[in-house]
Amino acid sequence: MTTDPFSDILKFANAQSIISGGFTAGGSWAIRFPAPDKIKFFALVKGTCWLSIDGQAEPVFVETGDVFLLSAQRSFVLAGDLAIAPVDATQVFADPSIKFARLGDASKEDCIQIGGHVRLDPSSGGLLADVLPSLIHVRAASPQATVLQWLLDQLVRERTAELPGANVAASQLAQLMFVQILRAYLDSSGPLPTGLLRAISDQRIAPALRLMHAYPGHGWQLEELARASAMSRTTFALHFKTVAGVAPLTYLTNWRMLLAERALREENIPVSTLAHSLGYGSESAFSNAFKRMVGVAPQRYRANSRTTPQVASD
Repeated sequence: MTTDPFSDILKFANAQSIISGGFTAGGSWAIRFPAPDKIKFFALVKGTCWLSIDGQAEPVFVETGDVFLLSAQRSFVLAGDLAIAPVDATQVFADPSIKFARLGDASKEDCIQIGGHVRLDPSSGGLLADVLPSLIHVRAASPQATVLQWLLDQLVRERTAELPGANVAASQLAQLMFVQILRAYLDSSGPLPTGLLRAISDQRIAPALRLMHAYPGHGWQLEELARASAMSRTTFALHFKTVAGVAPLTYLTNWRMLLAERALREENIPVSTLAHSLGYGSESAFSNAFKRMVGVAPQRYRANSRTTPQVASD
């Protein structure tokens, strides 16, 4: 069985990384970015700078090879010198044809940065966005940075060498970079907050999660899931709720309902067929469960999702 709950979450959120540009800076410089409406990521190709996030007490020192991901909707400043007034990023990048700007002393290249954003599905992306920390900072000196450094080197090469297929290659590399940033966070952040990310990174309950994700329509019993994880029923239930924040069978129900929402939005599968595929013995049992969780009946949810436009902006 090769089911990977982490990949399932990324696919469900339809996370797509996009390199949008960057800048070269020299001398004294600072640039303020408005509060982002999407997840932002940056990589420092050369030099050092400061990252100051509104509402955060201390600025963060960023060095060559560092990569960071911002999910908080707060404005922030990148600066070589925090003492000077920052220029407005919306003005610097007002011309859409400008993908790579110059800041400060144009004769110097003390600092080179590239950045982008992660586009999530407007309907299901919250599953991922809501559990990310406000800042993930992967330092170049950390054990997890080796792969990121290779990806960063390849991204720079694709952006500068004008190779055939550079745009496609850069997009795929950016996607891998996003995945690697999340992996680094799961591996190195210490005890994670109770919730989804902690659950999918916990090796003790991993066998049970893989079963629930691979076969959501199976009538899983607590004893089966505990046995798969080599734990007693009581120990498994307690540990699962400690890391995931919900009981195992509640997690299963939540996952089934997320799958149901996606199917109702994107497919024309009959509700009765969907109900049976997700382990419900009747359409009415499924409809009652769906309405309890989502707030409306499946048919109403389907109708509403198809009359309300959902737009994912770049």
